[in-house]
Amino acid sequence: MSSGNAFPPASTPSAEARVEMAELRRYRQGEGAPDVALVEARRQSRRVVLSWADGSHGEFPQRWLRDHCACSACRHPLTRERLYSLLDDPLWTTLDTHDALAEQEVAADCLSLTWADGHRSRFDAGWLHQRRPGQALDTLLPRAAPWQLDFSPHHVSHAEFSDSQAGRQRWIEALLRDGLVLLDDGPRELETVSRIAEQIGPQRATNFGARFDVRSVPNPNNAAYTAIGLALHTDLPNWRQPPDIQLLYCLENDAEGGESSFTDGFAAARELRERDPQAFRLLSETPIDFRFQDDGHDIAVRQPVIDLDSDGEPCEIRFNNWIRDTLSLPLAQIDAWYDAYHAFWQVLREPQRRVELTLAPGQMVAFDNRRVLHGRNAFDPNTGKRHLQGTYLDLDMLQSHLRVLTR
Repeated sequence: MSSGNAFPPASTPSAEARVEMAELRRYRQGEGAPDVALVEARRQSRRVVLSWADGSHGEFPQRWLRDHCACSACRHPLTRERLYSLLDDPLWTTLDTHDALAEQEVAADCLSLTWADGHRSRFDAGWLHQRRPGQALDTLLPRAAPWQLDFSPHHVSHAEFSDSQAGRQRWIEALLRDGLVLLDDGPRELETVSRIAEQIGPQRATNFGARFDVRSVPNPNNAAYTAIGLALHTDLPNWRQPPDIQLLYCLENDAEGGESSFTDGFAAARELRERDPQAFRLLSETPIDFRFQDDGHDIAVRQPVIDLDSDGEPCEIRFNNWIRDTLSLPLAQIDAWYDAYHAFWQVLREPQRRVELTLAPGQMVAFDNRRVLHGRNAFDPNTGKRHLQGTYLDLDMLQSHLRVLTR
């Protein structure tokens, strides 16, 4: 151990330590930790200040480091869930007068700490680099990219998706990035959409079931089960948590008409903010009522048309004119809200923003239902059959599957 606040030169871990570090890397670097060497470390005001070979720096409170120890005493050896309770550790009751660290060692690939109570912790250099305070944790997940006016959706074959991890990874990445992706050349078999979904995670059930058929039927309880045209919309905005990802698999499509259309709601919302800030503000700050009713269900919620994240950026669009309920607003707001709603609708349906396609049998479209609006042209059921099967997936399952694939 060196004197003062300086750390000693890099040392060679023991064989036992290297085995433990290898297991730690398997667990930690499975989340994409980079291979970046530690070059310097020092202690400062109950913090450990680290520098890496790429020139980056990070300050880690001692309490944070102790809380994130991943040894077998602090994490369950099988589930990796935290066993250690920082709140019950007497070590932290004397922090005002005592340093919690007793010894420390630094190597290019790890930081080793011995605490005042004798407990030892080891941290992978790359894992610490990825988790510097202030850094976004999930660098594996692609950021949503707004559609440009020449946007064309990515295609992955059914064989690539089913038979190779690389194909499935490309499909998920495109869906997370663009909000829309196509799967081509699949079998023309009932329930294929369910089998595809369950390769990612469990299907998200709604009042229409876990898997639903989109075709013209007698006595429909939803406009999708008719032959009429469907204006751009998001599904089930009347739910407190609408489904995230929708999968629509084409089994038959011989009828005249029925072309599918899609547009990026996030890009349209940003465009509305540029053109008409007041309209954007009204739609993002004014909750309205959405409601679905049939013989067995009455599902309602009150939310704004455009929901914003903590940075003020669109994170969810609720736009469905069929199940928008009575507009219950103060009299002085009603006309202004209708003007804002109309302004957004004009942006959404601009032809240059729209992707239109005719699904072929064996083809599936997947899209982010909280971002991408979808619709279809009317079709004539007397000219042929049109049969799609659909289901929903939770975004959590999609993100989880991508993380697992990249390990």
